Amino acid sequence: MGPLLGLAKAFCGPALARSGTLTRLQTWVRPLPTRLYHLDGCNQDVLAIAQCLSKEGSNVVVMTGAGVSTPSGIPDFRTPGSGIYDNLKQYRLPYPEAIFDISYFRQSPDAFNTWAKEFFPGLRYHPNLAHFFIKLLHDKGKLVRLYTQNIDGLEVLTGLPHEQVVHAHGSFNSASCAACGQDADLDEYKQSILLNQNPRCACSEKAPIKPDIVFFGENLPDRFQMFQEDTAFSDFLICMGTSLEVYPFAGIADAVPRKVPRLLINRTLVGSFGSREEDCLLLGDLVEQVIQLCRALGWEQDLFDLKNAYDKEKQAGQ
Repeated sequence: MGPLLGLAKAFCGPALARSGTLTRLQTWVRPLPTRLYHLDGCNQDVLAIAQCLSKEGSNVVVMTGAGVSTPSGIPDFRTPGSGIYDNLKQYRLPYPEAIFDISYFRQSPDAFNTWAKEFFPGLRYHPNLAHFFIKLLHDKGKLVRLYTQNIDGLEVLTGLPHEQVVHAHGSFNSASCAACGQDADLDEYKQSILLNQNPRCACSEKAPIKPDIVFFGENLPDRFQMFQEDTAFSDFLICMGTSLEVYPFAGIADAVPRKVPRLLINRTLVGSFGSREEDCLLLGDLVEQVIQLCRALGWEQDLFDLKNAYDKEKQAGQ
């Protein structure tokens, strides 16, 4: 589940998902139906899955959710004591979701900027092996596009080109004025909030600058609609670390042609996985499943080489 929508659901449950707030965001949480799908008919043989991906996967679409970034240490929203849900109490907001409401932000950016200090990519959190697996798919010439609900930008830190990524809920990779939309210097914005300042645009409204993540009251990015063409011509889909409850993002999994193999790497069975003959499942710890898949593909050393190179560069820059 994407961070902002996951937060809304955690705070207010299905009622908020049906409210005008999420309608303006053009996204909603669909109640999960009674599951009619089963594990039995799905390919859970990692060697067979690797063979299929190796031979048939030349146009791979990848979807990721918050579960891909939790191994990097990014907190989820609902864990008592450590989740973002509890930690937001310190900001004394008029209502919890105000921290991600564009109208509230324009009036009072302090709370969001304080929260955002922790989440800039590369400061406290770094990509894990699941992120580097996606980069490896790109390096092997298989990746068409990554669609992610995450706003943390960790996949870009692996070296994955920006044009290969669609941040469905925006990201911290750029910043702009909350009123006029004028692009702002991301490094200047980051340095300002690290100094507990609230940077503002030079436009007539003197509106605050924000990273280009999708707030309540804003539309999804136009690039999101690329999924229709990408899925139409895909020959393999990989879905990782998401509950597939938030639409229209979750609909990407159902948009691929019915005969296209779909691989779910997740802790549990979600969405419509298990309903198609070509569905594949690797359930359990996400990073461990990625390692097992790369081992079966003969990519394990490549995977760790990418991660080690990043770690060395990070240490050299400290």
